[in-house]
Amino acid sequence: MLIFLNFRFLLLYIILAQLNIDNVISIWPSSNMSDIYLLGLFHDTSNVSNNSQLFIHSRAMFKSAVLLSNEYNITINGKLIGWKEGLTSGDVIGALRDTCLAVLQSNIVGIVGPELSRETVLISPFCNKLGLPVISYAATDPDLSDVTTYPNLYRTVPSDNTAASALVKLFNRFNWTSCLIIYQNDAFGSGAAKAINDVFNISNIRVAQMIIYDIAKQSIRGDMKSYLVNSPSRIVILWAESIYTSLILQDALDSNLVGPYFTWILNSKISFKYFDKKYYQDLIGVLLIEPVVGSVVYAPYNIELLNAAQNIWQKYENETYPGSTNIDYYALFAFDATWALIKSLEELCSSKINNSSSSCLSFNSSSFCFDSRFNQYDSLLSTLARTNFLGVSGSVEFSKNVTDRINGSYYSLKNVQPSVNSLNFVSVLEYFDPGNWRVS
Repeated sequence: MLIFLNFRFLLLYIILAQLNIDNVISIWPSSNMSDIYLLGLFHDTSNVSNNSQLFIHSRAMFKSAVLLSNEYNITINGKLIGWKEGLTSGDVIGALRDTCLAVLQSNIVGIVGPELSRETVLISPFCNKLGLPVISYAATDPDLSDVTTYPNLYRTVPSDNTAASALVKLFNRFNWTSCLIIYQNDAFGSGAAKAINDVFNISNIRVAQMIIYDIAKQSIRGDMKSYLVNSPSRIVILWAESIYTSLILQDALDSNLVGPYFTWILNSKISFKYFDKKYYQDLIGVLLIEPVVGSVVYAPYNIELLNAAQNIWQKYENETYPGSTNIDYYALFAFDATWALIKSLEELCSSKINNSSSSCLSFNSSSFCFDSRFNQYDSLLSTLARTNFLGVSGSVEFSKNVTDRINGSYYSLKNVQPSVNSLNFVSVLEYFDPGNWRVS
């Protein structure tokens, strides 16, 4: 009996040894031994299976950036930089709570995120009170470009002001003269819709109808079929998060509003595996305009930095690593947002090396988070305003006069095309701001 049991254990050992180690769930190393931390704020969509890529990839690249700074031995006051994270739900008060708790528990020197514009419009002023710079990797609301209102904010993702200009040039290229705009009713959707409407009016492109999608009720305000069927325009611009884009498209498919009679332009990438295959023919030809990174349009980018970050991701969370060509673009924006803060902190402290103080960074702590303060806030902001480096998404440069990224803004126009048993977005045009569209 003992021999039989030993044989079973041996057999089990051999089987386990032959399993693919890629399936073993890895754990990111703790950074609790650090004195200063960057806080990453990420919109947790893990319960929404068709929209979790941005969430998973952005978190991984944020942590990879911090750990890469550790590998490069970038230290502040002789200590490595650490990371903390807050997982938000789209509720702005929840994002505020996560930030408040992190500031009470750790020495936070900067924020990477939030993802959502509606969270950023609150987090940025709150962090300005705390003396913390904020660099968002995905908040595109044009109103966030106002440096007077958001003096502590920068963005590595292009503003929707840039997207609006790209859309004007796209319409001119195809001699389109009118459209309808469907947008979600928050800072992201309303800000983009207003920016598009404004530049279209200047360019004599008629916006026949502005249609609101209520994200709380998850429905169009009014009758979408009536709006579209009775409109003189057959081009529909849809500005909504991926989860809402899928819901709106499904309603449109059910009402026979997608297909040869309507041209849809989306701003959020969606998964087609949740649509019934009977709708695939109607979905062919749907367009997607999205911000992309330098590597997509053959612009310069830091391949050495990218390879190093990917190696760290694979080391600690290989089960989510998608391959070098499948990393979500917003995750690359998240890395560059993190790296901008890291390099600015390094520069700030290296410039204070001859300071009589034993520490280049200091904090006024309080049991009430609103009274906490990072004392070198102004100096760090000045350093960030001079940021200029080649990142994994392309050239990254900021200015004290605007919150937007100065260089490295690119877009891709893709259309839905059939593939084996499915549909795919295929790139057809690419855009370099402030240039024009060209064939991919």
